[in-house]
Amino acid sequence: MRVEARRRVRAAREARLTCILAIDQGTTSSRAIVFDERMGIAAVAQEEFPQHFPQSGWVEHDPADIWSSTAAVCRAALERAGVAPGAIAGIGITNQRETTVVWDRETGQPLGRAIVWQDRRTSGLCAELRAAGHEATITERTGLLLDPYFSGTKLKWLLDAHEGARERARAGRLLFGTVDSWLIWRLTGGAVHATDATNAARTLLYNIREGRWDEEICGLLDIPMAMLPEVRDSAGDFGLARADLFGRAVPIRGVAGDQQAATVGQACFRPGMLKATYGTGCFAVLNTGETPVASRNRLLTTIAYQLDGRPTYALEGSIFIAGAVVQWLRDGLRIIRQASETQALAEAADPGQRLYLVPAFTGLGAPYWDPDCRGAIFGLTRSSGPAEFARAALESVAYQTRDLLEAMRADWPEIGDTVLRVDGGMTANDWVLQGLADTLGAPVDRPRVLETTALGAAWLAGMQAGVYPGPEEFARSWALDRRFEPAMDAGLREDRYAGWRDAVGRTLSRA
Repeated sequence: MRVEARRRVRAAREARLTCILAIDQGTTSSRAIVFDERMGIAAVAQEEFPQHFPQSGWVEHDPADIWSSTAAVCRAALERAGVAPGAIAGIGITNQRETTVVWDRETGQPLGRAIVWQDRRTSGLCAELRAAGHEATITERTGLLLDPYFSGTKLKWLLDAHEGARERARAGRLLFGTVDSWLIWRLTGGAVHATDATNAARTLLYNIREGRWDEEICGLLDIPMAMLPEVRDSAGDFGLARADLFGRAVPIRGVAGDQQAATVGQACFRPGMLKATYGTGCFAVLNTGETPVASRNRLLTTIAYQLDGRPTYALEGSIFIAGAVVQWLRDGLRIIRQASETQALAEAADPGQRLYLVPAFTGLGAPYWDPDCRGAIFGLTRSSGPAEFARAALESVAYQTRDLLEAMRADWPEIGDTVLRVDGGMTANDWVLQGLADTLGAPVDRPRVLETTALGAAWLAGMQAGVYPGPEEFARSWALDRRFEPAMDAGLREDRYAGWRDAVGRTLSRA
């Protein structure tokens, strides 16, 4: 590896390739960031695209919107950075995971709208498979639970819903991919149908222990394997983006799902390192090294990244509602006009009131995995108002994070005392991070560079292209903005957390 890496570095320098274009395709918007040779941000472009909600619990995207917004922000970012096409050493892609796209190999036309990771339409199918006793086998092989969150049952639904689709898929006419595969296929003009191991590991179809698509699970879901993409390393060769897009053919060198890219961007390369990203939801990823750890507490066993054919595994906990609870305060209750107002409101809340908000707007994720429960508020009094609602909303994120950490410690005692590295939009709020440290009873580190998801994709591509250093040197470049130390009395911490657990217990649909 070192000899090959040195060769790539020499080649990049001789060709004067200095920049990386990172594509960060998210749930509500597409972004492109140009990183310079020192991994600094040279320019950013972002564009929102429409969300579609055809029924309660259904969430869809138009694949054409995903592609057009991505192409537009790539061009805009490069223009703003003033970067010539000849200076781009490679493209890195990170993407919303589990979102499911099916398209025609010959025409490029999508079969229909993409089914988004948040979509719950296959809850009934998952329940049937669970009742038939299939969950244990699926979990052992894929590390995942039978939940509508993952791509496999979404793909089955699409094939069932469109007449003749399964036959076209068996004939090799239809292709499946998560958003990364769709973008790779479009960028390369249909030359490459591929994904990386981190995205494959989120489909419910990939055997993470053997590193292959699982024929038995595909058979169970009646999914033709001819439509599945080739699985490659997170840093590797994903083909050439078309010359007409960027002025010359640019190699795609790195791909990772958004939470895995953030894990890389946070330099969590050692077993025991833990990161949490606070966006619409919250996703905590714990590096467990070369051996997959089977969870006994309904966490997910997944792939953190794969380099040189060797996967590094992780335990992951998924919280469906994190930043979205602030959006609810703004758009649903209309007690704030912008997210930044929540800190002042929370600080002004009556300390004598103790409200618990369980934000199960679309069910609860790890470690409960209850898609049918719905949100609830406990402890209301006549004097409860916007300030108390805001505090309860922000505290719900900290409590859910502790749920994940407790489950991780139970699954993998080797974690010991850990520091949580955080990123995402909510981490700009100091009150939230201090409350998080107090609730966890552990330090919380906020890095100087908060664009960790895009940075992770950029580093994967840049390392493969010979522009950026290897993992050890990259880890040394990680810089701390501020550490939040726990300051709450331990007795009070446990008392408040016990109240949260009681509130969740009353909310669960199986309670």
